[in-house]
Amino acid sequence: MIRGKIVPWECLQIKLPAFRELGWRIVFTNGCFDLMHAGHAQYLQAAKALGDILIVGLNSDESVRRLKGNSRPIIDQDNRAFMLAALSSVNYVLIFEEDTPLELIKRVMPNILVKGGDWAEDEIVGADIVKQNGGQVYSLPLRKGLSTSMIIDKILRQN
Repeated sequence: MIRGKIVPWECLQIKLPAFRELGWRIVFTNGCFDLMHAGHAQYLQAAKALGDILIVGLNSDESVRRLKGNSRPIIDQDNRAFMLAALSSVNYVLIFEEDTPLELIKRVMPNILVKGGDWAEDEIVGADIVKQNGGQVYSLPLRKGLSTSMIIDKILRQN
């Protein structure tokens, strides 16, 4: 079942009209999700609770390198996608190559767009488009003391 959750855009494009026909609320979030931790899981559970279908846009390896530097990602995109898909809160994972998910958001046109609390609503890519289309935008609180960068720093300090 996990592999059926990691899909190309073309696959999801076929399914979205049926979800809308059923009146399901489509939630979208995105990120690098490198070194999965409890904060990620908690955030994704909270995102899913806002709707019926949770779609996660996952930055490709090249995208992560451009955003975070050559030492990242720690975990390759296929394994990051697998970990996301293993979570019951995640319905679909789409890997995208761009630096931002703007084009993906335009295609999915979610009812609800979600990012972590380190993003102010006016900084969330695609927020304006989702709101103009009648959707909602949320910046969800993050679990304190947990981040991929903090985990990497802790590992490096122990060497």
